[in-house]
Amino acid sequence: MKKLLIATNNKGKVKEIQDLLKDISIELVTPNDAGIQLDVEEDGSTYAENAAKKALAFARASGLISLADDSGLEVDALDGAPGLYSNRYGPSLSLPPNSKNLGGEGGGLADADRRAYLLKNLKGKPRPWTAAFHATIAIAIPNNPSVKFAAGECKGEIIPEERGTGGFGYDPIFFIPEMNRTMAELSMEEKNHLSHRARAIINAKPILKDIFDL
Repeated sequence: MKKLLIATNNKGKVKEIQDLLKDISIELVTPNDAGIQLDVEEDGSTYAENAAKKALAFARASGLISLADDSGLEVDALDGAPGLYSNRYGPSLSLPPNSKNLGGEGGGLADADRRAYLLKNLKGKPRPWTAAFHATIAIAIPNNPSVKFAAGECKGEIIPEERGTGGFGYDPIFFIPEMNRTMAELSMEEKNHLSHRARAIINAKPILKDIFDL
């Protein structure tokens, strides 16, 4: 069977992507399965740049077609922060010059600590704290410098109390009004219909089918 490497070390992302692609006749391989340990510096200025860097690096290292994503939470009251720095958000500021995202380097903070820091920065700002999750998928083919992209978005708002035990990252405080629940309160099936990553993967499926001639 044809193989696709899921180019991430994030176990939560791996689980979601595996579930989202279970209906395609491709063997999904993790970096651990392939015996690869890579830590790609995410220093791009867009989600697409970061996703492409990861996809290309893993494709070169494995010799397999590789799929990577870069995603972030953008909160309107924080001028789009944490944005590109969502996975590194924390109190120690270390940003590129002229950055519009006033997030910092989280220094290995746990998800709960990043959520607490986000809520601390929102304290005193008028609600609702509207926000959106964004995801960009990049698909790279070994020995080919070109990369294919797909994107997805999920709109909602940040709430001050955590709800739900599912998901990861900012899911417990990301409330989706039409569902009347947070992302962490959704089942995997529900999340994989409306999350930003789900929508990006759905948009990426025709690309994968074309690449693998399915």
